[in-house]
Amino acid sequence: QLQLVESGGGLVQPGGSLRLSCAASGFTLYYYGIGWFRQAPGKEREGVSCISSSGGSTNYADSVKGRFTISRDNAKNTVYLQMNSLKPEDTAVYYCAADVKKRCSRAPPDFGSWGQGTQVTVSS
Repeated sequence: QLQLVESGGGLVQPGGSLRLSCAASGFTLYYYGIGWFRQAPGKEREGVSCISSSGGSTNYADSVKGRFTISRDNAKNTVYLQMNSLKPEDTAVYYCAADVKKRCSRAPPDFGSWGQGTQVTVSS
């Protein structure tokens, strides 16, 4: 059974940084494109960033471009989201998801396997 587990969330002050991890068990992450998504209360799930299976293609939402960086370590079966210069509007539950078609996509319907999410709160 495919399982994704996010970690690294927490409470951080504006301007701070966090690194989220998305670890896979039961399958090899190398064969999947990975997306990071977030959902704030009362809002739709938003595609934040994605990376193709090879790592050769990445994409970011305009709201995080220049502040967030996605990367993958296939040897550790893990994908990371480095988040810098965090803002209160980045507060949300962050999810990672796997796309069997290996592409870089930020569209939630493209993803069949999801993690349980990790809370990120940016507040002073």
